[in-house]
Amino acid sequence: MAKKTDEFVCQNCGAAYKRWQGKCDACGEWNTISEESTATERILSAGPGRPPRKGKPFALAPLAGEQKEAPRLPSGNNEFDRVAGGGLVPGSVLLVGGDPGIGKSTLLIQIAGAIAAAGNRSVYITGEESVAQVRLRAERLGLTRLPVELAAETSVEDIIATLSQGKVPRLVVIDSIQTMWTDMVESSPGTVTQVRASAQMLIRFAKRSGAAVILVGHVTKDGQIAGPRVVEHMVDAVLSFEGEGGHHFRILRAVKNRFGPTDEIGVFEMTGGGLSEVANPSALFLSERDLGAPGTAVFAGMEGTRPLLVEIQALVAPTSLGTPRRAVVGWDPSRLAMVLAVLEAHCGVKLGGYDVYLNVAGGLRIQEPAADLAAAAALVSSLAKTPLPADAVHFGEVSLSGAVRPVSHAPARLKEAQKLGFARAVAPDATRGGERDGLSIAPIASLNDLVARIVPDRPAPRREARS
Repeated sequence: MAKKTDEFVCQNCGAAYKRWQGKCDACGEWNTISEESTATERILSAGPGRPPRKGKPFALAPLAGEQKEAPRLPSGNNEFDRVAGGGLVPGSVLLVGGDPGIGKSTLLIQIAGAIAAAGNRSVYITGEESVAQVRLRAERLGLTRLPVELAAETSVEDIIATLSQGKVPRLVVIDSIQTMWTDMVESSPGTVTQVRASAQMLIRFAKRSGAAVILVGHVTKDGQIAGPRVVEHMVDAVLSFEGEGGHHFRILRAVKNRFGPTDEIGVFEMTGGGLSEVANPSALFLSERDLGAPGTAVFAGMEGTRPLLVEIQALVAPTSLGTPRRAVVGWDPSRLAMVLAVLEAHCGVKLGGYDVYLNVAGGLRIQEPAADLAAAAALVSSLAKTPLPADAVHFGEVSLSGAVRPVSHAPARLKEAQKLGFARAVAPDATRGGERDGLSIAPIASLNDLVARIVPDRPAPRREARS
């Protein structure tokens, strides 16, 4: 029999409690716990009630067997297919998150239109906007002639009943999962219980019918996808749509992907006609580079299997505060603190009386340690007011001893630099021998070699003798 119980659920992480409390012990947030009503089924071992169902045995398969590649449905967008692993897998469920106004709905309506143009059934369900608002966006993007089926509905039962009629859709877009609700739980839309139950029903429909479902999720103030973490574990892929409001391009990054790699990115440019693909993102990130300015270095990075050249900017200015300020945009602050410590301990570069600002131009977020050498070069260049060569790229990992260690995918980085017209590469000593036509390598064994290359007339640092 069904029994109604009241429990208190954290709206940030989904943790459940028997009574209300001000702080969530799971995520540490305050005032996020609210009361929700749930229906639980009580199974009694004796007395009236439905007995538990007896399980049926199933067949077990060995590890050895024929491997079949998962079929893919091209989305009509090469950058999206790159992040998704080659296309949409039938029966898969994707969760797309991003800041409000970043372009999630624009990208998904374009993908829905491309799939519909290929002769497949494509359905776009909106719970935040009206049909007229979506039509206005489609008219601006030039998609009004495409046979995309559109509806404004929030009831999951009604959505599944409608999608089950007629031909099975190849793509279903739910915008957004926070607005969906189901009769199975007695909570208001947007709560953790409703989001979890609605997502579970849509996932079950996708696995049963073979339709690819894309869920749009809201994000919190710190950029994390809102709602319970259990939704991210239930879906097959989690994609994050990033971008700065002052820049005209967006980056689609895979956080989780069961059918492909998680380190690929897709680069889009926001134009008047929607989001367009960027085939050469390195040229885009370096298009507005200020040549001859101190404190700028070009970093040859890797995003998945794609080499990417970006500009790292540094500003070292004298401080009037007792504690110097360290500000980082687009890079790990702990990596900057480590590079500053190595410069001061092993190279004699005193930065304790200076404010340090580091920025990755274009709003890109760098996550690999290969940017250590480029960041150190930009910092020393800004401190010495000496511009770096405009035709040089930098990459390499800096260790705590001051040595520069090699990084992976060095040939791909050098090939991308050569393609964009760079003449030299400041790289670890182990990269020696990878020269290409028109591209020479300046090997760096330690951070002292880099400082001596930027400031040739600087005296060598003295080492303190041990007592």
